[in-house]
Order: sequence, then structure tokens, then C-alpha cells
Amino acid sequence: MACIVNVVNGPLPQQEIDAYIARATEKYGREPQKMDITVCGDEVELHYDFGHKPFHRIRRITGYLVGTLDRFNNGKRAEEKDRVKHGVAG
Repeated sequence: MACIVNVVNGPLPQQEIDAYIARATEKYGREPQKMDITVCGDEVELHYDFGHKPFHRIRRITGYLVGTLDRFNNGKRAEEKDRVKHGVAG
């Protein structure tokens, strides 16, 4: 993935821009999609945009916190299939 970089208030060497991208990737565990760099004299102000990160649903099923049932063995799959699902009376 290529990070889109917008530099405001002055030029920056590409090596310094690459270092800011590497720092964000190391700190947050993923590369930003966009980055705004505002130059203020000898200092810079960084704003990252990592885009949308999908939300993974976690449910408690048969006493276990799970995201999907694909790691269940046959016994747990049968237990999940046979469980009683309670509704809300209206």
C-alpha cells in the first residue's frame, strides 16, 4: 500500500517523509493510507489517516468468546446447534 503524503508550509526530504511513515507503521502496526505533515520551523506536526478497520464481532457461545465457529470441534458445533436461543418478549 502506498501512503499519500501532503506536506504543508515547506519542503521535506523524501528520506524524512519515509522515516515518518516507518515510525507510524511501527507504532500503530499498519501503514497509514494518508498522512499530513505540517512544517513549523524545526518541528513537524503529523496527522495520520489509517482508513476504516473492519470490526470483528465476538460472541459468547457455550461459555467461550469466539469470533467464528470454524475452530470448534464436532462436539462444540453440535452443542451450538442444539442450544436454546432466548428472545425478548414484546
